[in-house]
Amino acid sequence: MINSFLMIGQSNMAGRGYLKDVKQIYDEQIKMQVNGRWQTMMEPVNLDRPVSGVGLAASFAGAWRLKNDNEQIGLIPCADGGTSLDDWAVDGVLFENAIFQAKLAQRTSILSGILWHQGENDSFGGRSDLYFDKLRVIVDSIRRELNAPDIPFIAGGLGDYLPSGRYGKYFAEYNLVNQELIRFARETPNCYFVTATGLTANADCIHFDAVSQRKFGIRYFEAFQEKKSIPDPVNNETELVNIIQDRPLTNAEKATLSEISFARGEISVNELERQLADNL
Repeated sequence: MINSFLMIGQSNMAGRGYLKDVKQIYDEQIKMQVNGRWQTMMEPVNLDRPVSGVGLAASFAGAWRLKNDNEQIGLIPCADGGTSLDDWAVDGVLFENAIFQAKLAQRTSILSGILWHQGENDSFGGRSDLYFDKLRVIVDSIRRELNAPDIPFIAGGLGDYLPSGRYGKYFAEYNLVNQELIRFARETPNCYFVTATGLTANADCIHFDAVSQRKFGIRYFEAFQEKKSIPDPVNNETELVNIIQDRPLTNAEKATLSEISFARGEISVNELERQLADNL
């Protein structure tokens, strides 16, 4: 049975890290939900925008696999860039879509956790004052709708780089949002906060870069595995990322990647046949 995780929030959950900046994570035991069915994960996982890229989900799943070698994990991508808590209100389309997708996943998997990253769009104009109460309504409603009152909810912090970019004035309250996320994790059962301390951004100073997203995924998994908040970077997170990215591929996985390269026009049919023969 697949153990599935719902991904919700805005662009840093969807992922905007550059694909070229990190090694590919490919594992036939890591799935993502597409059209209500499970497919082997390929990044970008969460195609909410044409600029979608590396998010934290792939390394989270890779870390999960290191602890669950004989099991499958499934990702349910429902994050949407540029969204506020009001956009995630329980009567809105984003909330309803996430519930719908999660219920589809529950038919063929065990829903094991919720991964949340959001807050940039609530970091100005006094919106941080309402963050805790709005998030509580959303989380309580998700758990009720999915009949999962104790499901772990893991929320990541906002990056310290936010005020330094060209749109920095819109993130004046980012640290207040982080404080509310920490308080939410402290006061809400089975909710955990993951620090973004030390993580870096793309040139836009809005989105975590790909290397940081890989580390962030390790921290999210640590919170899930240990059932506790992660206030500091994980000591061996870089080592774990390298282990996940350098995992030896099976012959079947190598063959599938060759087929994908051929379908994309990256290799010739002769090269495809050669690679397939090498992987017999």
